[in-house]
Amino acid sequence: MILVLGTIRLPVENIERARPAMEAMMAASRAEDGCIEYAYSYDLLDPGLIRVTEAWRDREALAAHFQTPHLAAWRAVFPDLSITDRRLALYEAGDPEPT
Repeated sequence: MILVLGTIRLPVENIERARPAMEAMMAASRAEDGCIEYAYSYDLLDPGLIRVTEAWRDREALAAHFQTPHLAAWRAVFPDLSITDRRLALYEAGDPEPT
């Protein structure tokens, strides 16, 4: 399994404007073959910080994700929404274990 974890930042006043684009990105990504999880979450203690959590079946599924029109559309709105400080990291993980 491939995990992509990180954050993006945007001005607090743009969060509601960003919501439709984030929802569209999440829905389209979750529908992709190989997507296990895809979520954006507001950090309650750091206004304007959005946490990104992705889980993919394998690197091939993630590579296909990078070629999708919805990812290109999402990145195209970054300047309009003043999205900055994109910090994402890829991790390889084994199979999940219940805790």
